[in-house]
Amino acid sequence: MKKVFVGVLITLAVVLVFRSCAEDREDKSILKENSMLIQTQIDNVSKLIVTEGHFAEVYNYKDSKMLFGPFISAEKKALVVVNADVTIAYDLSKIDFEVDESSKTLYIKSIPEPEVKISPDFEYYDVSSDYLNMFEASDYNKIKKNVSASLMKKVEASALKTNAENRLISELQKFYILTNSLGWTLVYNNETVNRNLPEVLFKE
Repeated sequence: MKKVFVGVLITLAVVLVFRSCAEDREDKSILKENSMLIQTQIDNVSKLIVTEGHFAEVYNYKDSKMLFGPFISAEKKALVVVNADVTIAYDLSKIDFEVDESSKTLYIKSIPEPEVKISPDFEYYDVSSDYLNMFEASDYNKIKKNVSASLMKKVEASALKTNAENRLISELQKFYILTNSLGWTLVYNNETVNRNLPEVLFKE
């Protein structure tokens, strides 16, 4: 009878150990799957063109060269009409992140700066120059440089960047929804993200 009792105890112990090991393997498998799912979701998000705009500008270019002192000048000038398409994009494949399986935490360390692309189309009108001050390639390059700088100022002053930030928040909100649904924690800039994603992302 004693041997039977001991045998039963051993059998129960073996069953409990086996079940514990099986559950532990299952938990680790689920944790690994969740980790891979999060990484895959982030890796799948590449360059996100969040907003587009169109700008038009009329640019007057004038250059004078003084000859033989202040008595004679040679001028060149041009009227330039510029139509430019502007896009603002985030390359989210450059997100610096870390997945910590042990604490079930997704750390977003940094988000890339927005990429502003300006594609101008130049139309030149009333181009004129004196023989001693002719239009050269450097003049066209100077016009393009000045116009691009002017357009960039217009972009900065417009609502394009604000719209881009709103679209970015909408996209990154998916990370919060995903981690939250899996019972994970999302951390950005050493701050736990709950629902206040805009405040966390663009905190001064």
